[in-house]
Amino acid sequence: MRDLKMFIDGKFAENTSGKWIDVLNPSTEEVISRMPEGTADDAKTAIDAAAKAQKDWEKTPAVERASYLLKIAAGIRTREKELTDIIVSEGGKVQGLANVEVLFTADYLEYMAGWARRYEGEIIQSDRPNESIFLFKKAIGVTTGILPWNFPFFLIARKAAPALVTGNTIVIKPSQLTPENAYVFAQVVEESGLPAGVFNLVMGKGSVIGQELASNPKVGMVSLTGSVAAGQQTMAAAAPNITKVSLELGGKAPAIVFEDADLDLAVKSIIASRVINTGQVCNCAERVYVHSKVKDTFIEKLIEGLKKVKTGNPAEIKDLDMGPLIEANALKSVEEKVAKAVQQGAKLVYGGKRIGDKGYFFEPTVLVDATQKMDIIQEETFGPVLPIVEFNCVNEVIEWANDCEYGLTSSIYTQNLDLAFKLIRSLKFGETYVNRENFEAMQGFHAGWRKSGIGGADGKHGLEEYLQTHVVYLETQG
Repeated sequence: MRDLKMFIDGKFAENTSGKWIDVLNPSTEEVISRMPEGTADDAKTAIDAAAKAQKDWEKTPAVERASYLLKIAAGIRTREKELTDIIVSEGGKVQGLANVEVLFTADYLEYMAGWARRYEGEIIQSDRPNESIFLFKKAIGVTTGILPWNFPFFLIARKAAPALVTGNTIVIKPSQLTPENAYVFAQVVEESGLPAGVFNLVMGKGSVIGQELASNPKVGMVSLTGSVAAGQQTMAAAAPNITKVSLELGGKAPAIVFEDADLDLAVKSIIASRVINTGQVCNCAERVYVHSKVKDTFIEKLIEGLKKVKTGNPAEIKDLDMGPLIEANALKSVEEKVAKAVQQGAKLVYGGKRIGDKGYFFEPTVLVDATQKMDIIQEETFGPVLPIVEFNCVNEVIEWANDCEYGLTSSIYTQNLDLAFKLIRSLKFGETYVNRENFEAMQGFHAGWRKSGIGGADGKHGLEEYLQTHVVYLETQG
């Protein structure tokens, strides 16, 4: 077990509060490390350091700023196995997915570094004969990032890379469930020689650290990935200063399987989109609508596919599909949601139980005869549970898919291009996947509608979240 440290103003800081938060391995329930319980003063110190560093950092040429991202990416690659093992042990992620997260994070830093010479302003036509109108894209200033536990390492880069390359500085708060990977990220940052104060890491409770990162008047933008409740708290904290917020919140992604779908492809893709990270991904397939003509065959194939899903301790077994849920509360929540669905009339046809009595493991689960008003269809589950609703009419299933407070991702399975585009035009979601699993690309734009969030991440549009405009009207004498 090791004691973690915060990283503030270019140095690793001692625990000022003297209080610690234990980090558990969700596969074994054993304490594997502990992190300092940071205070609001720690967060203020980090924000002050970021504010002090930002002026010179913004003046640094973008290509030079990008060079540090490349150094950090290279440092991550040298510690690939260590980071993979950490993500497995503290997050319960299977080895293959943990390794993908490490390498994808390095790729993402390199991708965002490539924007250094590409993001640009505009020259706008004026109505006056001797005037030029320039639109400059400038850094916001100090930004903050509040992270979840489900993709804890990648989310550091998703927030820090576009912030840094565009001239902002940042303060990151990792989840108290998965802070160790962030500690190693900070070590890599230190080794890169990044100027002090440009990147800061503060650990502690969201109610304390997150509150300060959102409410501090020196912060120009706060980005949070988390629950709807956490997003609402962040907006409320940011409101007095009119601080910009970027929020990626929950999801209840519908997967719609039409009668002409390639059922083998649909089953494979939906299983991949549900068991990834044990169903603890906001863009996971959360509810399945299947046409009545293929429902029975689909369910049969789905259960056969789920029978092949291998679950266990990912630190001990390399080739797994699922590990544990993240914590005891998550296990309890999934158990209660399945029980409530059965109580409301859904039929449990596969899974539905905890696995063993050590670790937070849960069986992949299928519920049939679900209806639109059931909680299992309306509320995010965040676990390996697939409720299935039968449909007959295209317009009906569009209405049902949109009948949800979330609007992050959706998926369609059909061979009919006209039908696919009808759904694409009608679905109220930030992303739609057609005949493939739910997993976004770094060059896309990951953004939700409705209660799934504000703003977004990735690609050119994600980069521009960290920029603000300055329009200049320049009139000459001829």
